[in-house]
Amino acid sequence: MTIKRVLKSKSAMAGLAIITLDLILAIFAPLIATHPYDEIDFMHILAKPGEGGHIFGTDDYGRDVFSRLVYGSRVSLMVGVIAVGIGALIGTILGIISGYFGGFLDSLIMRFMDALLSFPYVLLAIAMMTVLGPGLFNAMIAIGVVMVPSFARVVRSAVLNVKNEDFVIASKVLGASNLRVIFHHILPNIVPSLIIYSSLNFAGAVISEATLSFLGLGIQPPTPSWGSMLSEAKDFLQIAPHMAIFPGLAILLTCLGFNLLGDGLRDALDPRLRT
Repeated sequence: MTIKRVLKSKSAMAGLAIITLDLILAIFAPLIATHPYDEIDFMHILAKPGEGGHIFGTDDYGRDVFSRLVYGSRVSLMVGVIAVGIGALIGTILGIISGYFGGFLDSLIMRFMDALLSFPYVLLAIAMMTVLGPGLFNAMIAIGVVMVPSFARVVRSAVLNVKNEDFVIASKVLGASNLRVIFHHILPNIVPSLIIYSSLNFAGAVISEATLSFLGLGIQPPTPSWGSMLSEAKDFLQIAPHMAIFPGLAILLTCLGFNLLGDGLRDALDPRLRT
């Protein structure tokens, strides 16, 4: 029934279509790209879209923008999956411990999460990158860690709602251990909220990676990413706007896809929104 509700959601299907397109581009990048992403064409530097066999034109080194865009999808999706996975895993563990056991552990964990949340999202990621150093792997760790507090708070809230339900109390009365209650009763009931929140956070991860790459802290040249492409384009906006337009649209559509999917999943999985 849940799958049917998701399939009937227009927003979920639209988001899934966009994400599927991104996945196809990422997986089959060597087959879809019309040129090697680092191939320099001195005869067509800053070529406009369509000139010299370059669909989206070229950049200031004569590299094909379309091919770099296709390969850049790999970076964005990889960062999204791994960063959200790190944030969800650590945040879920902390949120369950905080919400289920309460007391001193709850206060300690939540005050630490509040301290992290007091910093602007991107600023905290930049601060971590200055410590870890530039690079794709460090960017994924930084973005994932920055996501932990929000995941922890969402999971804690869900656990607080579930742990006072009759079936949880009955399980404790019958002698079930804390681990059994958590894994057999608490966790299965908070998975829908976790799925919805994770899908919405993919867009944040993509934007964060683009921001770090734009500042030169993300993936390093010559490997392309949408953020680094925007950074390279900022000095050529008047004479070659296509250098910024296409990676900007790629970021926009990808974030829109994840947000649409998240909204659709929320409508399908949240019983309070069912009609």
